[in-house]
Amino acid sequence: MEITLSGADSVVWGGWTPEKAAEFLREERIDIRTFSETLRALYPLADLQPRLIREFSSLPGDTGPESALRKVRNWLTDKHMPTDREDIFRIAFALGLSEGGVNRLLGQSTGCGIHYRDGRDVIYAWFLRNAGTYRQAREFYASLPPVIFPDAVPPGAGTNVTHELQESFMMVRDTEGLRALYESKLGLFGNLHLRAYGYLDKYMRQLRTPTAQIGGRAEASYSVEEVTDLYLKMGMPRSRPRSDLTVTQKLIKHNWPNPTYLKNICARKEDVPRKLLLLLYLVTENVVDSGYSEYDEPYITASERFEQHWWTLNAILNDCGMPPLDPRDPTDWLTLYALASDSEPMSERMAAVIERLFSEY
Repeated sequence: MEITLSGADSVVWGGWTPEKAAEFLREERIDIRTFSETLRALYPLADLQPRLIREFSSLPGDTGPESALRKVRNWLTDKHMPTDREDIFRIAFALGLSEGGVNRLLGQSTGCGIHYRDGRDVIYAWFLRNAGTYRQAREFYASLPPVIFPDAVPPGAGTNVTHELQESFMMVRDTEGLRALYESKLGLFGNLHLRAYGYLDKYMRQLRTPTAQIGGRAEASYSVEEVTDLYLKMGMPRSRPRSDLTVTQKLIKHNWPNPTYLKNICARKEDVPRKLLLLLYLVTENVVDSGYSEYDEPYITASERFEQHWWTLNAILNDCGMPPLDPRDPTDWLTLYALASDSEPMSERMAAVIERLFSEY
């Protein structure tokens, strides 16, 4: 089964054995999408480096041109990738990028695009949209009152708070209106992604009390630790990363959920990461109730089932403000391989590759 996912990216997903998939990953045969590649695609002009150097040495508190040169050179040679959202926004202002452009950079670097419940994100996005400067945006945001309830959404606010806020701020035409609207919405702001938590809660309910979710006799719930070990470990070694891992292995292993990490996420002490949503989708196969699923019908071919899951998972990621599946990202490549499962569970298909990929770890 060959499915073209984006341009020249095409892999015989369904026909590859776990051994072949692990070999493909181990030999670094994925053309990993780099930050500098994305940046140059968004800003292809020759003055990319000097523009960034000027920006990162232009404000009081900046460390000067030499330090800015080292930082920018590391980004453009992919020695380091910026993961601070402030840096990403500053790059966007320096290059005059659109909201779509900064969303691409944020998605690649942090796993989430502009978050319209985050006060800084919504202000910076407004100034980007209205041709403002980074300095103007930063000074305006610093003048605003602090958020009242970090992640407490008042009852009755609705389930589409983020989208409603985005639409409201799109209508503002000047800074006076921006300030007034911001202050009127203080109780709705927060750092956590509510849509992602909605999916997390749905998947975790299914995994912690699976028999109750399908109409069977209610049993004692699995603990978060048990859910992690039973469903999410998938053969991933828990030991600290080794220096001899390949880039692909490091990217796949990075931020793999462990019991402590998952407990903090479920307690809303940390945001829901994109990788966790991918794993939860695979483990549950997005079947979280006893309702009808066309996926199980015998007339659905393996290719059609794969495409349905691909579109559904991308819709979930989009709903959460996260970038779509990219076969040039190692974790996404492995996710797509698991989605192509014909008979065995998707999570087992992924685990079979992980066990072979890290067999010497």
